[in-house]
Amino acid sequence: MGEVINLRRARKQRARAEASARADQNRQLFGRTAAEKTRDAAEHARIEATLDGARLETPEPDNPVQ
Repeated sequence: MGEVINLRRARKQRARAEASARADQNRQLFGRTAAEKTRDAAEHARIEATLDGARLETPEPDNPVQ
């Protein structure tokens, strides 16, 4: 026969594991130094400038012609 488990305990244990995983994610996203944030922003700007410079045609304006 299978092992008997307490469902209330199992739910609480699963919730704790999910909260722990979410906390780890937030530590990685928001636990960065100002230098790391600045470096990432500069890298993102460099990549965007490279991509914009390689466009074959100009993008169309955002507002439609009326």
